[in-house]
Amino acid sequence: MSTRRTFLTATGALALTACATNPFATERPPIVFVHGNGDSASIWQSTLWRFESSGWPRERLHAIDLPYPLARDVDANPQPGRTSTAEHMAFLKAEVEKVLRATGARQVVLMANSRGGYAVRNYIQNGGGAATVSHAILGGTPNHGVWHSIPGMPDGSEFAGAGPFLTMLNAPKNANGDEVTGPVRWLTIRSNDNDKFAQPDGTWIGRRGTPTGVTFDGPQLKGATNVVLPRVDHRETAFSAAAFDAAYRFIVGEEPETLEIQAERRVVLNGKVTGLGLRPTDPASGNFANNLPLPGARLEVFAIDPATGERRGGPVHTRVVDASGLWGPFTTDAMTHHEFVITAAGYATTHIHRSPFPRGSNLVHMRPERIPAADQAGPSLVIMNRPRGYLDPTRDRMAFDGVTPPPGAVPGAGVSSSRMKPAGAPRAVVAEFNGERVIGRTWPTAGNEVTVLELTF
Repeated sequence: MSTRRTFLTATGALALTACATNPFATERPPIVFVHGNGDSASIWQSTLWRFESSGWPRERLHAIDLPYPLARDVDANPQPGRTSTAEHMAFLKAEVEKVLRATGARQVVLMANSRGGYAVRNYIQNGGGAATVSHAILGGTPNHGVWHSIPGMPDGSEFAGAGPFLTMLNAPKNANGDEVTGPVRWLTIRSNDNDKFAQPDGTWIGRRGTPTGVTFDGPQLKGATNVVLPRVDHRETAFSAAAFDAAYRFIVGEEPETLEIQAERRVVLNGKVTGLGLRPTDPASGNFANNLPLPGARLEVFAIDPATGERRGGPVHTRVVDASGLWGPFTTDAMTHHEFVITAAGYATTHIHRSPFPRGSNLVHMRPERIPAADQAGPSLVIMNRPRGYLDPTRDRMAFDGVTPPPGAVPGAGVSSSRMKPAGAPRAVVAEFNGERVIGRTWPTAGNEVTVLELTF
């Protein structure tokens, strides 16, 4: 069934271009997807499914995996486990060249979320990308900074609007004062007022009551087509159906065949098991993520009852990952619910539950957890996680183990996970979000086990 809806409100209307004038209406160019700060290629999974469902060949969709996805505190200062803007740009450049060689294409489309847009802009402006990129799409990229200039916040950060990196990127490129580099066509997608990193107040950077010097329209760029999506959050500017709709129209000049994800009868899954690497100096900030393989980790897959979360027999797939980090391939269908169990030295045994996968994917990346000291005393630990968006009680229908809103979810679309410590014997626990329902079971924290209920949409 085809769904045709217009999500766009415009600061610059997104017009449909006639097929006769747009070669991409019949020929699908390769698209390279660039994740944001601390994320991985897996964040683009549902977006790739939407492109495939509207006819894009799977082999022309490529999501990059930056090994160290977090930015340095100060861009010019080396920092273990983090990347500079120059390293980020160099990695993207190498990935684009790899895709061009593999596809034989002359140019690619780049689509990025958040910090990923910085690498896109830097590559096009300073790395030769003006010749190899036809379209650049930036969802939620803080193009004018997360803050402008605040005492105590590092002016040398790539996120500082008055810092050297963004001052360089935003310097006028022509007499019109355009901030984008030609001849690439540019699209920015932003929220009207719900992006945590485009806020006049410093709440989301730990400076409540302090003006950031940044406005809601901070992600816009002069010289680009700038589209506003009402009430989407920072991540939904790239990963929502509405963002896909805007991106598809911009590239192709037509509306997509469907906004729905079309199911496949035979679903082949694969991905990487990655680690957490270094621990941060601030325990409250959580574990320090990277996208490096975790060789030696063991992954087991179980089919489970969709009503109770209980296993239906023994493992249907088992693999000890090698240096590649790959845990598959694993073949299933679009109806079965699964539990993915990761065991690895130095980590808790992590039970990950997802909704059934409607389509195959090589981006089912998973990472085991470490249980923070504050949670180790509890009888169990269950995490509700929404990687592709936030938990906002003012707009979303959601519950976690029957609790509405989930613990820790606050208005303003800035929290993506919730934690609970259910007591008693092992039992079913459910995460619900806008119609999606993920079920798992509790495990005793005393056994160094944790349950993750991961939402797909």
